[in-house]
Amino acid sequence: MTDRYAVLGHPIGHSKSPLIHTQFAQATGQDIHYTAIEAPLDGFADTVLAFRASGGRGVNVSLPFKLQAFEIATEPTERARLAGAANCLKFVDGDRILADNFDGVGLVNDIQRNLGFPLAGKRVLLLGAGGATRGALLPIAAERPALLSVANRTPDKAHQLRHDFAAHVPLQTGGYDTLLGQSFDVVINATSTGLSQDALPLPDGLFAPGALAYEMVYGKGLTPFLKQAQAAGVARVADGVGMLVEQAAEAFLWWRGVRPDTAAVLAQLTVPLV
Repeated sequence: MTDRYAVLGHPIGHSKSPLIHTQFAQATGQDIHYTAIEAPLDGFADTVLAFRASGGRGVNVSLPFKLQAFEIATEPTERARLAGAANCLKFVDGDRILADNFDGVGLVNDIQRNLGFPLAGKRVLLLGAGGATRGALLPIAAERPALLSVANRTPDKAHQLRHDFAAHVPLQTGGYDTLLGQSFDVVINATSTGLSQDALPLPDGLFAPGALAYEMVYGKGLTPFLKQAQAAGVARVADGVGMLVEQAAEAFLWWRGVRPDTAAVLAQLTVPLV
């Protein structure tokens, strides 16, 4: 019998998840049907429960519902708990709803596997202290960077992350002004400026020689952050399309027990950054 999965968001028409998971299923011989569902802003939980009641096996969760996905779960993983958000749910026996957050794993896999940039021993900076950063901290820390730093327009929000993750990873935190005089091998923009087209107040010298500048937003071409990086002499820039594909592969593995190869899908979705 065909198993049903979906991605929930609002809006959701732009989502690449149906294409990605359909191709994963074809490549691995899995009998699934995957669709996109636009949940009402005030009806996420009802939509999830209705999908489960109709025979759904699991859902990916897009904006703006990742916090609500965590709240509806009966069994969140530790990384979902620390992130305070989930991007994937799995329905198992009875009323159990398992939750995980694969965004950070997808980010790390893209940087290391697809871009060939190991994080071990590197100085890594995350810009922004919201949910995207929270989800990325543990997977990045697991690769043993020399330094893991978070900068945010509101320093107190960055400092809160240092407190929340103190038992798991040492963090350097502060405002953008504290970055003056520092340089990093990997700088990741986890803010929403890629969507708003606003520039960040980045100091000169932020990018170390040979640095990678990574924009979590995808499909927007050269965002202001990537343009800032290029103006600073950074040759290696990337957007988040690989993160999207790799987190989808982690979800597929969690649901189906088989890991799809991501190369073909990634090649199809990648567009030049111009």
